[in-house]
Amino acid sequence: MFDTLSAKLDAALAKVKGRGRLDDKTVDATLKEIRLALLEADVNFRVVKQMVERLREQLVGEEVSKALNPSQQVIKAVDAELREALGGESVGLKLTGKPAVIMLAGLQGSGKTTAAGKLAKLLRSKGRHPMLVACDLQRPAAVQQLKVNAERAGVHVYAPVTSGDPVPVARDSIAKARETGCDVVIVDTAGRLHVDEELLEQARAIREAVDADETLFVIDAMIGQEAVNVAKAFADAVGFDGVILSKLDGDARGGAALSVRSVTGAPIKFASVGEKLEDFEPFHPDRMASRILGMGDVMTLIEKAEETYTEQEAAKAEAAMLSGDFTLEDFLEQMQMLKRMGPLQGLLGMMPGGLGKQLKDADIDDRQMARVEAIIRSMTPEERRKPKILNARRRKRIAAGSGTTVTEVNQLVKQFAEVQKVMKSAAKMAGNSSAKPKGVRGAKAQAAAVRQLQGSQGLGGFPGLQPAPRRSRRG
Repeated sequence: MFDTLSAKLDAALAKVKGRGRLDDKTVDATLKEIRLALLEADVNFRVVKQMVERLREQLVGEEVSKALNPSQQVIKAVDAELREALGGESVGLKLTGKPAVIMLAGLQGSGKTTAAGKLAKLLRSKGRHPMLVACDLQRPAAVQQLKVNAERAGVHVYAPVTSGDPVPVARDSIAKARETGCDVVIVDTAGRLHVDEELLEQARAIREAVDADETLFVIDAMIGQEAVNVAKAFADAVGFDGVILSKLDGDARGGAALSVRSVTGAPIKFASVGEKLEDFEPFHPDRMASRILGMGDVMTLIEKAEETYTEQEAAKAEAAMLSGDFTLEDFLEQMQMLKRMGPLQGLLGMMPGGLGKQLKDADIDDRQMARVEAIIRSMTPEERRKPKILNARRRKRIAAGSGTTVTEVNQLVKQFAEVQKVMKSAAKMAGNSSAKPKGVRGAKAQAAAVRQLQGSQGLGGFPGLQPAPRRSRRG
């Protein structure tokens, strides 16, 4: 979602590279570009003004420290301002009730019902026992949608009626939760196309009926600044404890995320980053600021891996990579593990340093990965372990079985042979220097493997992971 803003901020920060000092002229030019980048991202103009003023105070007239060059000085200041605008630090849920109650509110189409299912699944993964409550009795099929989400999330649902007054449903859900052993109640409320008194009055009545521990306002990041205006109106009339940003995986310009905390005073607590129920995560301002500045998000990447891989799977994968005998069977298993972490493009966007920026220009399609998987699955177990036995007849059979061409099969086999060489080299490096700790040997081996792989095969060396040609800006 932040690609455009990231590119514009990157261009603005490039103006100070190579400078020996942050003089007033350089700072003015850089801040002008930063201001335009933020305004074009639909950030609230008051928020932009405050950010730019604080940046000017930090940068004008300052000597560059010994540890930082001018570019790093500006990046450090911009990073701090982005973190502050996004909320400073992450804020979790405060669930003290028995059962605890979370009420979701927002406009129609903001993604409340989907967010309810995602939040329920997240809480269930943390050991809680949530129950979804259908109090959106105005939108057609809303109750059925919530039931489907509850089934997919593996949680209870309370939906006794499909129309009428939602307040009694909300009130009765507390007793139902105690009866079923649920310790968290998530109330999905009705929305409107715009904020009106009927919406606000109904929200107030439901909140009072359930004595909500947390009221979360769901904002569709795709509608930009208008989402913040709606949130402000709701905060003033009803009040809420936090925000859920939905549809962050879309083409939103980022203004809602950078404005909502400053305008409403409420922290962003969760972000919806994809279509699946699993694509929902706690919001971390520092990590989001790093993503915007193209510095990656290693912590979220690590957390996703820890949630996806068991300790045994991780150990098996490491052993396979450093054994010197890495096979297509091992590669297929690791592809399956990677897919469980989420869309590949999103994962690569979390890579640190310049690699993340490089990968933005890569034509990475999960469907292409599926083609690679189909090719490998069309091989026999022996062929996966010993690709050298793949003669012309076998390759033709594999292409027919996978719905691909012989050329694609040949390309995969050739590139995998290069990968095997890298893995064998890494295994030899890991086996040398026995006096050194295993972690150091492993880190150096993997670093060497990555360097060789990047140098010889681009982005992973497999179909679907090749860099896309840069598009000309000219028509």
